[in-house]
Parts: sequence; structure tokens; C-alpha cells
Amino acid sequence: MTKEFDFLNIINNKIDDSSYLGDDCAYLKEYNLVISSDSLIEDVHFSRKYMTPFDIAKKSALSNISDILASGAKPEFMTINLSGKLNDKFIEEFYESVNETIKEYDMKLIGGDLTTSDKIIVAITVFGNTKGKNISSRKNAEDGYIVAVSGEFGSSAQGLYNLQNNIKENYFSNIHKHPVLDKEASREIAENTKHPYAMMDSSDGLSDCLFQISTKSNVDIKAEYNKIPKKTNNKDFVLYGGEDYSLVCAVHPDDFKNLKGFKAIGKCHKSSNPKVFIDNIETEYKGYNHFE
Repeated sequence: MTKEFDFLNIINNKIDDSSYLGDDCAYLKEYNLVISSDSLIEDVHFSRKYMTPFDIAKKSALSNISDILASGAKPEFMTINLSGKLNDKFIEEFYESVNETIKEYDMKLIGGDLTTSDKIIVAITVFGNTKGKNISSRKNAEDGYIVAVSGEFGSSAQGLYNLQNNIKENYFSNIHKHPVLDKEASREIAENTKHPYAMMDSSDGLSDCLFQISTKSNVDIKAEYNKIPKKTNNKDFVLYGGEDYSLVCAVHPDDFKNLKGFKAIGKCHKSSNPKVFIDNIETEYKGYNHFE
């Protein structure tokens, strides 16, 4: 695992009540509320060599909205803390993009903060409504559950590679800058499932999702590579490339029959020593390392 997991274990051990920690969203059931907070930092998550202020805002907003969709909730409110060497033009482009995105998702911007720093830092919190929704958890996968996905994998990593290497094309590079989220698939699974289910977005890669669900739920996951939706031929990008923000879930077989927006790629098997297999070959963990 990565240094991030080491840090998270330390945090869990230092907090007296860490029961709300573990998923990408905090679920406050008594308030019909999920909350997600995340940051994007210049030269860690994006480069201004090929990202405009409009692009930075779009990706920052969508990456946070994605966590809410992956919980099964409806995103409703957003706050933005923006730091950097800011000017009028940057602010205008950035918030034009924010406005476009929150209108698309029927959301409201309700506050935030502006400050100066050497690099651009975007810290966003999104609040989602869980009323009438079956909310996911990484711990909910069970023996016999179907592993299914919505969206494609490897396209963002291919786009980043193309941008970094000055390869001129539009499809992959646009997906890297402006992620494609599937709000209808999120709504469908949250409203149509009768059993508990596990779901994540592939912000840190498909492999990361499979390992997270496998480890938290104590199941082996066996997936087939040729069933994974993809447009790039780079297998490492497909399995380990992050920032596609596609949905990865494990659902009861009876519920899967009623889902139109998901494609089955594998199955869960009860295990006391959970592992992930691709085409029956055990796969080692390899996810995005936030501290390299």
C-alpha cells in the first residue's frame, strides 16, 4: 500500500471515534447528508502548462462531485477555497467554469475563501442529499456479488501522457481535463438496489477500487480484463491510471439484473485473506501515490 494508507492508519488510531472515517464521503444518516472534501494542487494534480483556469475549475469541481455520486447521493451544495497568485482574469475564467458545472448538476455554490499562495490550490467541499437513496460503502460487498462498472478506464491517464508528450489529439486529452461523470448510473443504483452495495469512483484507478472494496469487505475479487470498458490499448493505464472518475461497484446479483447503466467485469468471493485477480492472475496493489 502507499504512504497515504500509513498516514490514514495513524489518523484512525489517534482519533477516539473514527467511525465516520473510511469512505470518500462522510455519511450523516440522521441528517440525510453526505459530505466530501478534496484538494487539487498545482504541479501535483494539474499543470498550468496545459490547464487553463477554466479547465482547473472544471476538473476540481467534477472530481469532488464524483465522490458524492459514488456514494449514491445527489450533489446539492458546494464551497470552494481558492489559493494562488490570483488576478481578475483567472477569477473570471475559473468561476465561469464553476457556474457552468453547478448548473449542469443543479447545485448551489454557498461559500468559500480566497487567499494568496505560491501555487494554485483548490479545496472543495460538496454536500449531497441522501433522501430516498441507498447509500454505498466499501464494506458492503458480499460473497457472490457482481463487480460492475460504469464508464471507461485508462482514458484520463492516456490523455495526461499525450499532453505531457505533446501528442496532438482531442479525445483523451479532453477527458483528462474535463472528466465525464455518470450521474444517471449513480441515481439508478442508489434508487433501484434493495441490498447493501459497495461503490467507488476510479479517481486513483480501477485497481485501487478493486483492492479497496476487496480489503474492506473481506472478499476476493476476480475480474476479466477483456470485459473492462476502454478505448486505450495501454493495459497499465486501464488498470492503474487514475482520474477517470468512472464508477466501480459490487452489487447483489438480483439487484444487478435491474441495472442498465453498469457492465459486469467480475465477481466477489468470500475470503479471509482478500486478493484481487485479473484473468485469474493475482494482481499487486498499485494506485496513485499522493506523497511521491
